[in-house]
Amino acid sequence: METEKIKCLIIGSGPAGYTAAIYTSRANLSPVLYEGMQPGGQLTITTEIENFPGYPEGVTGFDMMEDLKKQAVKFGADVRRGVATACDFSKKPYKVTIDSEKEIEAETVIISTGATAKYLGLPDEHKYAGKGVSACATCDGFFYRKKTVAIVGGGDSACEEALYLAGLANKVYMIIRKNCLRASQIMQDRVMKHPKIEILFNTNTLGLYGDEFLEGAHLVKFKGDVQEEKFDLPVDGFFLAIGHRPNSAVFEKYLEIDANGYIKTQWGTTKTAIPGIFAAGDVADPNYRQAITAAGTGCIAAIEVERYLNSIE
Repeated sequence: METEKIKCLIIGSGPAGYTAAIYTSRANLSPVLYEGMQPGGQLTITTEIENFPGYPEGVTGFDMMEDLKKQAVKFGADVRRGVATACDFSKKPYKVTIDSEKEIEAETVIISTGATAKYLGLPDEHKYAGKGVSACATCDGFFYRKKTVAIVGGGDSACEEALYLAGLANKVYMIIRKNCLRASQIMQDRVMKHPKIEILFNTNTLGLYGDEFLEGAHLVKFKGDVQEEKFDLPVDGFFLAIGHRPNSAVFEKYLEIDANGYIKTQWGTTKTAIPGIFAAGDVADPNYRQAITAAGTGCIAAIEVERYLNSIE
């Protein structure tokens, strides 16, 4: 197997990875960045971003990621296609296998592989992605001002997003497959008391419909029961809030991972339990999952890499 020795390896693109590449390049660390399965990360499938500083007129997710990539390359980052398929963090130098065919030996590693939103598994979800279907109310809720939306999920995150959407939309439906919410009592009370939120218990989504853009959802109440009732719910937006899956499986043998798969870092830093290994962006962030916070942790990781290398020289 081909082997290459480098100072800094960045695994994954997106705001965290590209920002880390910009900062480590400017620090003359000659970083190598492998883009992962989805070059540019989740934002590349976001039609328009209006809440990232520096884009007053808004920008598509794809264009913003291309801008970040160009900036990283301009300062000398070596951006490559490839996916991390295995690793060995048991000793230095740290080893990461790319596409099962090349081994990188790195003095430091920044993991910025992101997290993947969980979907229901309906073919229609992909058909209307960016055209009415979203997995981030904070990112896309602004586009549904004065409109009608639905959100799937019954946990605290779903309730938080429903309340956020209720501040923008005229009507918010919460689609809950069980007969109760899983959220904490205080969050349950808030959504149940909100005049714009209507909760549809014992309800499953069968599919979505619309011509070019989403127009509504095919639902079923009491699925499989004698009371089963199918109906259509006209909505302009359909939000998923059933959780995220951090892309951390390759590293879980060596790093501390929480119950939901997020890489644990030391409070206020991107440092993992292994010196020289850092985690930035959504793969280590169960709370915010925003482009700007991911970029911020990418910056932190790069600075911590530089300080770490200086400390061992």
